[in-house]
Amino acid sequence: MTFPERKARFDQNNPVRESAILAFDGVEGYDVYNCSIPFWWKGVRYIYGRVERRAEWARSWVRLFQETGPDAFTLVPGSMVYQLEDPFVSVIHGELVLGGTHVRYAQNQIDTYMGYFYKGADIADLQYFTTGPGGMKDIRLVELQNGVGVFSRPRGEQVRREHGSASIVGFTVIPDLLSLSAEAVQRAPKVHGLFARGEWGGCNQCYLLESGYIGIIGHKSYPQIGGGGQPLSVYVNVSFVLDPQNNTILDEKILATRKSYPPAPAKVPDLQDCVFASGITLREDGRMDLYSGLGDTCQGRAVIDDPFAGFGKIISSPR
Repeated sequence: MTFPERKARFDQNNPVRESAILAFDGVEGYDVYNCSIPFWWKGVRYIYGRVERRAEWARSWVRLFQETGPDAFTLVPGSMVYQLEDPFVSVIHGELVLGGTHVRYAQNQIDTYMGYFYKGADIADLQYFTTGPGGMKDIRLVELQNGVGVFSRPRGEQVRREHGSASIVGFTVIPDLLSLSAEAVQRAPKVHGLFARGEWGGCNQCYLLESGYIGIIGHKSYPQIGGGGQPLSVYVNVSFVLDPQNNTILDEKILATRKSYPPAPAKVPDLQDCVFASGITLREDGRMDLYSGLGDTCQGRAVIDDPFAGFGKIISSPR
């Protein structure tokens, strides 16, 4: 069964029974979407959000918000403004790491984009420390027992010619954050068995499991023609489990689609069926809250079962 066929079957059953859209205060006139997961730091629960005007694209900032109620967050006054897209957080060797995509312009046009990385113990004073390869988004980090796991996401015509898919995911282990560099990311060997011809995707949040495997919340995407002949870029929330010894996938499943979340407008027509995963957090009832950007305009939450059940509890994750 192809992935689009699997998605169609998932949409028919739609197992997600509870979902919501997050509210953000303090940035009126702007959309907040493609956020990090909510995380605890020094006793306060925060989230980093991508902030952008509805009519603009690739002109966004990442801002820090504090949880102020159920599914409600408020801008932290005076907090740093990062010229980034699609933030993520990790805790590596006791330090908070913030990453995101920086878009570089030349002569009023997009020249390239790359991952920027910041770290520190003081959330009000994170320090920039490295940059990823040009033309690569969705680099993700996870603390391991023997170092730092690094996930890459090469994309482009060379990838298409060599692999058939529009992107691939790579994985490597480095000893520490000081070893994170564009060259180290570029050298990450391919993870096998993720994307078919024409598909693309990447990792959004990574978790070390008790088994030694790594659980990944990610996105899988493909082009499709929708109703009325509208071209669509379909994005789906997925999970998979990586065996880091041989870079192979042990389990891959659909977690949620656009139909799993409440209705909301899309930024542009081709993103009507787009959900860009942030990651999961553990609930008191043992289930998981899955967070995701919706159509490049807002951020959603859906309640799901543990996608890594059978592979051990999560032991490395922002808290």
